[in-house]
Amino acid sequence: MNKIVTLAFSVLFLASCVSSKKYKDLQSEMENAKMSLQKCNDNLATCESEKAKIAADCKNQVATLDAESKTKSGKIKSLEEQMELLKKTNNNLLERLSDLSIVSKAGAESIKKSLDALNEKDRYIKDLNNAMARKDSLNMALILNLKRSLSGVNSEDVNIEVKKGVVFISLSDKMLFKTASASINEKAGMVLEKIAKVLNDHKDLNIMVEGHTDNVPMSNDCVADNWDLSTKRATAVVRMLEKKYKVSPSRMTAGGRSEYDPKASNDNADGRKANRRTEIILLPQLDQFFKLIAPQS
Repeated sequence: MNKIVTLAFSVLFLASCVSSKKYKDLQSEMENAKMSLQKCNDNLATCESEKAKIAADCKNQVATLDAESKTKSGKIKSLEEQMELLKKTNNNLLERLSDLSIVSKAGAESIKKSLDALNEKDRYIKDLNNAMARKDSLNMALILNLKRSLSGVNSEDVNIEVKKGVVFISLSDKMLFKTASASINEKAGMVLEKIAKVLNDHKDLNIMVEGHTDNVPMSNDCVADNWDLSTKRATAVVRMLEKKYKVSPSRMTAGGRSEYDPKASNDNADGRKANRRTEIILLPQLDQFFKLIAPQS
């Protein structure tokens, strides 16, 4: 801004004492400075808009996870109440039978074992509830890391969400590939590099890469049909994650779903566009999951 003001005064002052050519040069320089300032202001506005959008997405994800957590907590509380009622009923029955002296030693032992089993199930439910809460917290941290890493990427090309308790990263086909091709674009390579960095920071997760298409039949010299295209695209993503960005191949699985797991209706262009995607699904390793549900000391 100071530069523009200085140039303006310079133009006014020098207008009467410099040649016409120098005067025009100063005017041109001032116009260029104004344009640079306007461009900076536009870039700042774009950054602020993107920042607000990311914040809104994160808030929505937090609200969704919170709602799911409350639902699970409500179900577990109901089960715990039922367990408590059963325990009280069995305890009362055992006391009455003991008072009447009609319970054999074997019968009393059987009832005791039943009560022990109920207590064990009660502990398991509580441990499972704690495990689910910890898993939800881990998923939330993973989503925030991914959104932070991909903050500069168009939200129409990348969508991150939690479905069925795991994290899904959905990438549009127009960003990753050319039409009917399984060759990854240079721009997509930069996006996969950012995702790979987060994947390498969470080595306890397995990775499923799935290719999806719309229902429009296709074939060419390189691709036999939609099954072939979806599988080759998933394999291309896995290869790049392994060879270029050092994601361990032992953690990854590639698969093609063709047109048979649509995200939207194939009856219109927007739906078919949404269905043409590649999904990276982050799954907990089985041994890590069992550690989560193991009783905490």
